[in-house]
Amino acid sequence: MNRPLRTRFRPLATAAASLAAIALIATGCAGAPAAEESAPDAKDSSYTVEHAMGETEFETVPERIVVLDSPQMDALVALGITPVGAPEIGAGRGFPAYLAEELDGTESIGFIAEPDVDAIANLAPDLIIGSKVRHEALYEELSAIAPTVFSEDTGTNWTEQAVLTAAAVNQSDAMDQLIEGVKGRAAEVGAAVEADGTTASIVRFRADNFRLYGPGTFSGSLLTDMGFDLGADRDWNEYSMMELSPELYEQIDGDVVFYMSPGGDPSATTQERITGLWGAQPGPAGDKAFEVEDDTWMVGIGVIGANLVIDQVEDLLG
Repeated sequence: MNRPLRTRFRPLATAAASLAAIALIATGCAGAPAAEESAPDAKDSSYTVEHAMGETEFETVPERIVVLDSPQMDALVALGITPVGAPEIGAGRGFPAYLAEELDGTESIGFIAEPDVDAIANLAPDLIIGSKVRHEALYEELSAIAPTVFSEDTGTNWTEQAVLTAAAVNQSDAMDQLIEGVKGRAAEVGAAVEADGTTASIVRFRADNFRLYGPGTFSGSLLTDMGFDLGADRDWNEYSMMELSPELYEQIDGDVVFYMSPGGDPSATTQERITGLWGAQPGPAGDKAFEVEDDTWMVGIGVIGANLVIDQVEDLLG
């Protein structure tokens, strides 16, 4: 049975990474906000992080960090920090494409769905960051390797994961600046593309069905911040999604449609079947159905990915 834990440790060394805006510029994200270059908050002082499994006290800032999911990857890179270990998206997919160059030197720890605990231990981390919703069953095993902090969610409520990751490396102020930059950028682009009053559908085609993504998901929350209406009163599940069979394609009823397939492979999903049927729907009929990048809209959960999504909306509708 998992229970809240309080741990205290002394990591191998303090973090050397600074808050350089180059971490965002390197992604090619024109609209990315840049945190002012500074050292971590009170770098040499102890601090405590409250998280989904309890609280953890740190005496100095960790340096060897392993992350278990893409939100933590994005957050660390945005803060100018390269994790020593991170998961691949899935078999044959590697790290998220938009972060791959920034993760040069990062070791694979298996896949997001199935992290390899032995591989994590072999990296001798002094901090592991993950989420309760995805990896709660591994928490005690991981905590025996290194101090481990978990967010509640992954994807939904995406800023929670960004804020927690920053807190774990004592850079909360910097992340707050970056998140505020995303919100400002979303409002700016939303006004430019006249999002207010426009309905939108976010569609991810899967092997046998498709998903609609609601206002509580990562990309859905960004479109909502821009002013698009994703239908707050629709029958979204606890993850702000609907999983639907192909014959229910008429549920894809937005004035604008953004769609994708995992790994960018339409032949492995229902994409070709459904796009062959939906011609009379508002988005396709108005020439407003756009294929977008799965690695950013679905996997790119964080401030860097958010700015790439916003930039793509601007490019498509501006």
